[in-house]
Parts: sequence; structure tokens; C-alpha cells
Amino acid sequence: MIETPKPDFLPILRILSTREVDFILVGGVAAVVQGAPIMTLDLDVLYSTNPNNLTHLLSAIEDLDGYYRMEPEKRLKPQLSHLAVGGHNLLSTRLGPLDLLGNIGRSRTYQDLAPHAIQIYIGPGLTVPVLDLETLIDVKEEVGGEKDRTMLPVLRRALEESRRR
Repeated sequence: MIETPKPDFLPILRILSTREVDFILVGGVAAVVQGAPIMTLDLDVLYSTNPNNLTHLLSAIEDLDGYYRMEPEKRLKPQLSHLAVGGHNLLSTRLGPLDLLGNIGRSRTYQDLAPHAIQIYIGPGLTVPVLDLETLIDVKEEVGGEKDRTMLPVLRRALEESRRR
């Protein structure tokens, strides 16, 4: 049986940043860093499919010892062709689960959502682009899955709180 490490998102984000990967933090962690009181077990990032960025991303995956979660015993590693397609690459890493998303919602890409990213200080020497709450809510509404629908009221309250501040 393959043991799943306790998620440690800060070092994952640091590696992505150090490797100069163009990404936007999305999903539950994006909501948490903007004040939403939710729990999440994986790190979701929307990445640019620009060929140069894919090279940086592969280096980061290597640093993280990343492999596909679907059949962990095989430890299949993403290839450039997998990432270039822009789908969802759900990985296990030595620091926890990492979901690499080439698009989200109604096929919104990194380029589509980059104007909706805000820079947020995450930890010492680390500021990352995070999808703003308003756009995150729009994306969750587009997806419309059960998990997404249950998160919407919490996200809306967090957005209201941030606007009051």
C-alpha cells in the first residue's frame, strides 16, 4: 500500500515559483488564502500551456517526485505531451496531492484567467498569483458539481467580508 504524505502546500508553491512556472492558484487553497474557512486536501493550480512554461513545470514535477494518482503503484510521470493537452493532471508528490489543471470551468485557460489573478503573500519570500474570489465563485458556478455547490455559500460570505474590509 502506498502511503500518502500529509499535504504541505507551502513548499509545493515555493518549488513552482522557484522553477518559474506560470500558474494561478485556484480551488480550495485559493479560497483559504483569501479568508474562506474551508478545508481542502489538495493543491489546485491552473498552468500556462506555453511550451517554455511546460518545461519549467516538468522540472518542478521532477523536484516534487510527482506521479499520477490514478495508479500509484506504477508511479507514472507526466510527459510534455500530457501537459500540453491542457487537461487535468492529478498527481501525488512527496509533499502531497497536486492537481495541475490546463483549464477550469467552461474551458477557461491560464491566459483567460490571468487578468483575474491577484498577488497574495503566502509565506516568507513567497507571493503567488491567486484567482480572485469573485472569479473563483463564477468558475465554481460553471462547474456545478456537488462539492462546488456546497462551497459556494462559504465563498460568497468570504467575498462579502473581504469587500467590507
